[in-house]
Amino acid sequence: MEIDSKDAKIIEILKKDSRMPIREIAKQTKIRPSTVHQRIQKLVENSAIEKFTIKLNNKAVGENFIVFMLVKGSTSEYIDSRILNNRHVKEIFGITGEYDLLVKLKFKDVEEFHNFILNFRKDKKEIQSTLTMVVTTNLKEDV
Repeated sequence: MEIDSKDAKIIEILKKDSRMPIREIAKQTKIRPSTVHQRIQKLVENSAIEKFTIKLNNKAVGENFIVFMLVKGSTSEYIDSRILNNRHVKEIFGITGEYDLLVKLKFKDVEEFHNFILNFRKDKKEIQSTLTMVVTTNLKEDV
């Protein structure tokens, strides 16, 4: 699906506030409300918009300890539902280079992270190495 300038305007507004009423989006984009509604439906149907979600305040929800972890493994078999569904695992990317994966994790504190990493390495013998980087400040985080 090709995204035209009208779709792009609608998407930019929805990225800032996905709860914004269609009438307000129409007002800001100068597109008729019925057209805005149809375009949003088409963006969803064509998977340009996968889902509407929220942006949480990390500190308020007890996830202010953020870690990025590089993972190197002997096979790709170590990524299973226990990792994919773990509440601390927020994003996983397959990457090129020395490591296979980049994992974004969020925790309440360093102790919670410590317990996670010990279990992560112990349970997965296929993992050759990990490199963890603790976030010291959050300059920008989009949803």
